[in-house]
Amino acid sequence: MLSDPEKRREYDAERQFARMGGFGGGSGGGGGAAGFGDLGDIFGSMFGGGGARRGGRGPSGGARRGQDLEVEVTLSFDQAMSGAEVPVTLEKTEACATCSGSGAKPGTSPRLCTACDGRGQVGRDIGGFSIPEACPECGGAGTIIEDPCTDCRGSGVRSAERRIRVRIPAGAKDGTRIKLKGKGGAGMRGGPAGDLHVITRVMPSPVFTRKGDDLVVEVPITFGEAALGAKIEVPTLDGRVKITVPPGSQDGRTLRVPGKGAPKLNGSGSGSLLAKLRLAVPSSLSDEQKEALEAFAALDGADPREKLFR
Repeated sequence: MLSDPEKRREYDAERQFARMGGFGGGSGGGGGAAGFGDLGDIFGSMFGGGGARRGGRGPSGGARRGQDLEVEVTLSFDQAMSGAEVPVTLEKTEACATCSGSGAKPGTSPRLCTACDGRGQVGRDIGGFSIPEACPECGGAGTIIEDPCTDCRGSGVRSAERRIRVRIPAGAKDGTRIKLKGKGGAGMRGGPAGDLHVITRVMPSPVFTRKGDDLVVEVPITFGEAALGAKIEVPTLDGRVKITVPPGSQDGRTLRVPGKGAPKLNGSGSGSLLAKLRLAVPSSLSDEQKEALEAFAALDGADPREKLFR
C-alpha cells in the first residue's frame, strides 16, 4: 500500500489526523469517525477490497483447490527424440466416492457457519480497524460438518493409487517439465483439482550428444580422407546421410547438416546434426603401408612444428 503514492498520501493524512485526536476524545472527535472509516477503507483494500470488514461478505473458503503433484519419468534417448506414451503410477487424492466429495455423511449436508455467515473469515479489531482472519469456528471453510462421512472423516477426499499414461512430446530434454492441468490431487468440497507436473529424465545416447536442439556425432576419418577429401556416410536419427569432407580437413573440424538434429519442442522443425571429424590413426601398419608413408614423409618435407619455435 505504501508504494502507491495516492494511498500513501491518504495513510499519512490519517496518521496526522490521529495525532490531532481524530480517533476519539480530542478536539477532532466529530471527525474521528470519518477518519476511522477512511482508514478502514485503506486497510480494507489491503486485504481484499474491504470485503472482510464487519458487515461485508467475502469469498467462501469452503471449496479448496487440490494439491499439485510432481513425478519423474525415465526415457531412453530414442523415446525422447521420437516422443512416447509412458505409464506413470501416482499416489493422489480423489473425491470420496461415498459422500461425493462433500465430506458429510450420505443423506446429510454441511450447514452454513453462523459465526462468519459462510464467509470463512471474521474481522479482528486492531487499533481501530479490522483485519480479516480465518473463522475459528469453521476453520475458514464457511461450513460446518456436524455428521462427517465415515470413509473420508469429513475431508471429502481419499488417497488412492492410480496408473495413468502420459504423452511425452518429441524432442523432450533431460529436465523438461510437462504440465497436465487438473491431473493432480482432488479439490476439497467441490474445489478444482490440482495439476500434475511430469519431469523427464533422458538416458544418454551411445552415438549422439545433445547440444540444445543440435546433435553432435564424432565421425572417424582416415588420413587419406582428411587430406584428399571424401564423401562419407554419417548416422542420423532417421538413417544415414552422405556428407562431403573438404580436402585438408583437420582433426576436430565440425560439419553441419541442417534439419537432422533433435525435434524442437514447439514443433517448428529440428536442429542440426554436427559431424565432428576425428582423425583415426591406425595402431599397426603393414610393410607396404610403412613404405608408402615413409615415401610420403620424404616428399612432404614440411615440419608442422616449425612455427612453435619462431
